[in-house]
This record gives sequence, structure tokens and C-alpha cells, in this order.
Amino acid sequence: MKKKKLPVISKHVLIPKHSKLSDKEKKELLEKYNITLNELPRISKEDPAIISLSTKPGDIIKITRASKTAGTSAFYRGIVNV
Repeated sequence: MKKKKLPVISKHVLIPKHSKLSDKEKKELLEKYNITLNELPRISKEDPAIISLSTKPGDIIKITRASKTAGTSAFYRGIVNV
């Protein structure tokens, strides 16, 4: 039996842009808000929207969403092993 090829979910119109922060960007974000990685909301490394980003626990994902009032809004999530 042939394996079905799954669609790339990150290309779906309803999925906002997800990007992995570099180590420098991660450090700057944590310093800017005076927080630790554990204080960020969490996202599983197995989440379909980020599976193609090759993430590992401890990484931070930036989610950029369109906003009617602000133009775009950025949200951050820490990667966890779930």
C-alpha cells in the first residue's frame, strides 16, 4: 500500500506564519521582557504547524498573525517535549 503524502499545513491560509528565533533573538526577547523560557506559553515540538522547522525543546517560536487593528501581531511560544 502506498503512503499518502500529507499536505504542508504551514502553507494553509488559516495557519499564521511560524518562525524559529535564533539564539541571539531568543536572548534579546527574554532580556527585553525580563522573563525566562519557562514563563512563555508553550507549544509542543510535535505541533503540525512547526514540525517542518526542526525545533527542539528550549527553542522559541514567533507566530506572526494579521490583525485588523495593529496590522500584524507577534506571539511567542517556548518549545516543549509533550
